[in-house]
Amino acid sequence: MRPIKPWITATLLAGALFAGSASAWELSGTRSIVLHARDGQPIPIGTVTFTPQGERIGVAVHMDHARFTDFFLSMKEFKCLETPDEVFCHVPYPHANPASVTTDDLAWLEHALMFFYKLPNEFGAKLWNGVYYRLQRTDAGLVGTPQAIDLNLIGAPPADPALPPYGPHERSDVAPGARWFGRLTIQ
Repeated sequence: MRPIKPWITATLLAGALFAGSASAWELSGTRSIVLHARDGQPIPIGTVTFTPQGERIGVAVHMDHARFTDFFLSMKEFKCLETPDEVFCHVPYPHANPASVTTDDLAWLEHALMFFYKLPNEFGAKLWNGVYYRLQRTDAGLVGTPQAIDLNLIGAPPADPALPPYGPHERSDVAPGARWFGRLTIQ
């Protein structure tokens, strides 16, 4: 038997280690959307279905309305979650959009998962208290960190419907613990 050259051994070993390591989480199939409360309780709120579409991946978000309470705020119905500190309402993106993502660009999925919050004793929708979950891919799924936005920005259709209106300059970080739902995951 011929001895294996050291560089071949190193290449085979690296390949075996790579093949055995955890792969990046795939944007495929139907996955659960979960909000994580300040008290540690996970609240499943819906699903997202990922469908390959050539170079992009289609996303279809389905919110489980049975988990929400109907609120009539500022002449519009919202689906909201009541918490001890705030009322947290989902705001579906209201304009035509590609409804697709890539592994490096999750903006249209983030736009489908926008919310606003208000105090329980306040009247009306507080659209300037918008919450946008900036998603990052991990080996276990997508993890969203809340950022502050003004939802009044989407009151009118954007000039270019292919571009998400909430870029990095329209969002700001939220202090840890400031929102009742400090994390959103897709698993």
